[in-house]
Amino acid sequence: MNHVAVVDLGYGDAGKGTVVDWLCATRPVHTVVRFNGGAQAAHNVVLRDGRHHTFAQFGAGTFHSGVRTHLSRHVVVDPLALAAEADHLATVGVPDALDRLTVDGDALLGTPYHRAANRAREIARGADRHGSCGLGVGEAVAYGLAHPDDAPRVADCHHPALLRRRLTTLRDRLTAELGPLDAPPIEDCLPAFTGFAGRVAIVDGSWLTGALRAGTCVFEGAQGVLLDEWHGFHPYTTWSTTTFANVDSLLAEAGRSGDVTRIGVLRLVTTRHGAGPLVTEDASLPFTDPHNGTNPWQGRFRFGHFDAVAHRYALAAAGGVDGLALTHLDLAGADLRICRRYDTTGRLTPGPPGDLDRQAALTARLLRSRPVYDEPPTDWAEAVRVELGAPVVLTSHGPTADDKTPCGPLLAPPALVHAD
Repeated sequence: MNHVAVVDLGYGDAGKGTVVDWLCATRPVHTVVRFNGGAQAAHNVVLRDGRHHTFAQFGAGTFHSGVRTHLSRHVVVDPLALAAEADHLATVGVPDALDRLTVDGDALLGTPYHRAANRAREIARGADRHGSCGLGVGEAVAYGLAHPDDAPRVADCHHPALLRRRLTTLRDRLTAELGPLDAPPIEDCLPAFTGFAGRVAIVDGSWLTGALRAGTCVFEGAQGVLLDEWHGFHPYTTWSTTTFANVDSLLAEAGRSGDVTRIGVLRLVTTRHGAGPLVTEDASLPFTDPHNGTNPWQGRFRFGHFDAVAHRYALAAAGGVDGLALTHLDLAGADLRICRRYDTTGRLTPGPPGDLDRQAALTARLLRSRPVYDEPPTDWAEAVRVELGAPVVLTSHGPTADDKTPCGPLLAPPALVHAD
């Protein structure tokens, strides 16, 4: 089959990780390719025996023997967080995660200085916080855009003198702007970064070209299209491209343009972690999420009825999908309704990338909008298909791979396809 790309058509937390895990459980997968974001990702995977891991930088197929992870140049790589994640994976039965990891040397390096600056800015915003994860991913991207020749990159970990110089410049610039940072001295950080370089395979872009030829790759996105840096509802967005655009560029560079099946993941309950528009939010909905609670940086985890207006917008911004994965169907029936239109409009139209004034105006409009509800459909998958104009090709009624059911041949496991 083609390679597969998985994106979230909401505000994140729709179940990308569990879909990637299912893909890796039901077919041979060579590599899970992370194509945006960084250590702020939180993709929860639960196995049938109860083992659980929240995947941040490692691909969500890592529980499956032999499945590799590749962090592409579009990922902000945080070696310190990566080491902690590898340690937890070892406690749940995956001792070789680092052995199955490759990292593009051109990827930006996430550091304690980015994290400290991110938190300082968010604290300074007071009541106007953006809902950042507080892990410095956006700070690393912003610094890389402002100072491309000085930004620390993964390959620098092989060159301690260069890395020391770039870390010093980074720290001094951020300190001059924000004051003293709550971060360790550079000499304390260097051994961790050089140790990372000695432990992990740091490669160039040709590695991914070879992987794409060697077997099926699953491209795993972070966060959601409604948080996209250009198409999300500014300023409550991420410094990351959450659509398929990075996947398309990586495939084109490898000479594999179009060789991908595009899957959009949707949660039956539209949710959001942190501040920003959530038109269908309803505090009376009787839901909690064991893996998404309130935290000091993002704030509380919010629940709303299924927002077809917002998800249609995300689908258009992403450029369409070949199929939809609909998760959390076990929550159907709890007074959950569907919103096909707002009191202000029935359709939102994406604008050109880069027009953040337009996106801010759209945000203001959404904050004033009110949902118009219809009764719950008797067949949620069919209702979602009709509203979004794309087939539902996978349904999920629980957290494990056993709780997933393919609908039709597009994502059917190879054994089932051959049996037909």
